[in-house]
Amino acid sequence: MEEEKIIQVIFDAIDEINERYPEDQRLSKSVDTVLTGESGELDSLGLVSFVIAVEERIQYDLGKTISLADEIGNIDGPLRTTKTLVDHLINEFQA
Repeated sequence: MEEEKIIQVIFDAIDEINERYPEDQRLSKSVDTVLTGESGELDSLGLVSFVIAVEERIQYDLGKTISLADEIGNIDGPLRTTKTLVDHLINEFQA
């Protein structure tokens, strides 16, 4: 699976989530965006919404089924930044 395709899917999910927030609270579309943790840009509801959006987009755009729900509480896991999520998805798809 190409990294660029996965990044685009994640950025599309960010666009979807950003529609729900005022401009000053929107996620940055960058591989360096910190999603969770102390300096994370998402609160718990935002994180759940983001995870659902990513899962749905992967299913629709890439034809793959993946579950990220188990990673929500893992502060240093794949949902830490956009880049860690990309790396996680690449590894999952190669497995």
